[in-house]
This record gives sequence, structure tokens and C-alpha cells, in this order.
Amino acid sequence: MTKEALAVDPTTLTPTSLEVMANQATINIGTIGHVAHGKSTLVKAISGVQTVRFKKEREHNITIKLGYANAKIYKCDNEECPRPGCYESKGSAEP
Repeated sequence: MTKEALAVDPTTLTPTSLEVMANQATINIGTIGHVAHGKSTLVKAISGVQTVRFKKEREHNITIKLGYANAKIYKCDNEECPRPGCYESKGSAEP
């Protein structure tokens, strides 16, 4: 362990503490599929980011350009929370 890790008081940590966020695992999830199979809808549901951004895309209700969205996924601390409902996702702008 580093000296910095030993100096952190675990009782003061929250899921959004810088020390916790800096040590979280990172995963990349890609979506691939046929036209109109819900890829953009899935990304919006997980991250809150609308991937249909351009006028032509909105007119035709399709995503033309590739996009990227960050999201945070949290697990409920209560052991009684049933799966998969114990997981919650938020956009990266939200704490």
C-alpha cells in the first residue's frame, strides 16, 4: 500500500469520493446490431446521453455518426436488494 492510501480515513469515504472514483474499475461496452434494433435507446437508458444529435439524424430517427457516452453504475449497499434492481446507472455529470 502507498502512504496516501494509508492516510485515507475509510469512515469518511462515499461512493463519489475522489479516492473511491479514482480506483473504480472501468469497462467499455459497445453496441452493434441491425438498423432500428434499439442501440441508441439502450445507450440513452444507461447513460442518459441522447446519441441522435444532428438534424438529419433527428429527421430520419437514425444515428449516423458514431458516438460515445460515459456512465456510472452503482450497486445498492443493502444486501436485500434483488438483482438486477440493485444496480442503478447515471450519466457521468451526475454525482
